[in-house]
Parts: sequence; C-alpha cells; structure tokens
Amino acid sequence: MTTSDHSTSDDRSATHPQGYSGGMQLPEESTADLLRRLARIEGQVRGVQAMLREGRECREVVAQLSAAGKALDQVGFKLLATGLTTCLADPEAAEEMGFDLDEVERLFLKLA
Repeated sequence: MTTSDHSTSDDRSATHPQGYSGGMQLPEESTADLLRRLARIEGQVRGVQAMLREGRECREVVAQLSAAGKALDQVGFKLLATGLTTCLADPEAAEEMGFDLDEVERLFLKLA
C-alpha cells in the first residue's frame, strides 16, 4: 500500500494513518515520548528475533518477550492517561472528537 492510498481531504492524513483522522490531538511532548518508547520496544523485539536466530535459551527469550510486552502495555496506558487528562480538562471538546469518558474507559478495559 502506498502513501497515496491513505490520502483524504483531512489535513491530518499527512501525519496520522488512515483510521486516526478525527481523533484526539495529543500534546507534542506526549507523542514524542510515546514514539521514543515504541522505538525502544522495536529494538527489544529485534533483539528477540536475533535471540531466536541464534538459538538462545528459551527462558532468556521469554524474559525478553515479557519485558517487551510490559513496555508495550505501558505505552497503551500512557496514551490513555493522556487521553483521560484531555477528557477531564475539556469534556465537551473530547466528546466532539469521539473520546468521551465512556470511550476512554472502554479503551482502558481493552488494555487491562
């Protein structure tokens, strides 16, 4: 799929993938933090791939998978915590964006 497949009339399509347009706008510092965390997790997953190629011991691989999974969960919770803060700060605007408190709760329960 090419980038042109994702084009829409929404200006956010250039910075956010399809399906995200109309979503909640996160503060730049939060987005940067989440992206740093995800890059770190990506490195962990690449490390697990290398461990598997090298035939490393199962316990070592599982320990690294567990760490990567927990780190990914933390990214999700951090994302939702930021969303919850936005909802509490301006409930009307959050609801207009489709992220009222009920929706944030549903998303939180998906991660839990």
